[in-house]
Amino acid sequence: MNFTTKIPIAKSNSPIDYSSKIVSIGSCFAENMGEKLDFYKFQNTTNPFGIIFNPISIEKIIDRAIKLNYFTAEDLFFYNDLWHSFEVHSDLSTDNKEEFLSQLNQILVKMNQQLITATHIIITYGTSWVYKLKSSESVVANCHKVSQNQFDKEIISVENIEKSIQNSIEFIQKANPKCNFIFTISPVRHLKDGFVENQLSKAHLITAVQKIIKYPLSNIHYFPSYEIMMDELRDYRFYAQDMLHPNSIAIDYIWERFCESTITDQANSILLEVESIQKGMAHRPFHPESISHIKFLQNLSEKAALLKAQFPFMKF
Repeated sequence: MNFTTKIPIAKSNSPIDYSSKIVSIGSCFAENMGEKLDFYKFQNTTNPFGIIFNPISIEKIIDRAIKLNYFTAEDLFFYNDLWHSFEVHSDLSTDNKEEFLSQLNQILVKMNQQLITATHIIITYGTSWVYKLKSSESVVANCHKVSQNQFDKEIISVENIEKSIQNSIEFIQKANPKCNFIFTISPVRHLKDGFVENQLSKAHLITAVQKIIKYPLSNIHYFPSYEIMMDELRDYRFYAQDMLHPNSIAIDYIWERFCESTITDQANSILLEVESIQKGMAHRPFHPESISHIKFLQNLSEKAALLKAQFPFMKF
């Protein structure tokens, strides 16, 4: 007897392995998956400029990075004792203007190199709702708790999302034509927008992405994170306490489905070795000086050394 409707997921034509160089961009769910890629020691970078939820802001930061359009003082503003940029997350904000500007441009240069050398770019869209700064009519990635009367809120049309995604792909392909793209929709519910409004937002994203993956390009893959959460994990026990974000069980399950469809069989066997080492290193013994524990550590060190010899970028 089957108690769930399992979603069939097509195997990627260009799956990820341990030689892949991955850049993950997007919502907080991109962070969840990025943490998994980091834990299993893939060559991965997640959200260089912090969490970004909407397609327009993701397009803007990709465009800036590819063209190396450096941040200037005009891109910054001072609010609540900190310097911010409407294009990046508040985690990067600081009280020193010169340091902030320098930091942004250092990240920009690094992101440029990451995008043009990436084999796989994973983009996770969170919402179709955007905030436009009234003074410039430009979409912001983060409001930084600036008063809401400074913004107009609107939902992006399917056509504009499709165009934005297409632009993001083209910006990267001009510099990195062999790059593979993996698109997914975040399963996190944005209920501050409203229940109906959240569903409408996700529907716009899904419709636009589905139009994109029907383009005659073999290097675009869709991974159904949102659909897995809504259909396979159709129960509140798979949500965190806020009832909005997937909990650790849900994240682990979605990661498993990601591995099945998007990571090579060989890499899947290697990540099990990595997992064994990671869990062993995290183990806290009752008797750390015991002979058995010392032997355990020696065995662990040998396993790590073998993997590092095969994959020099791995650090344990």
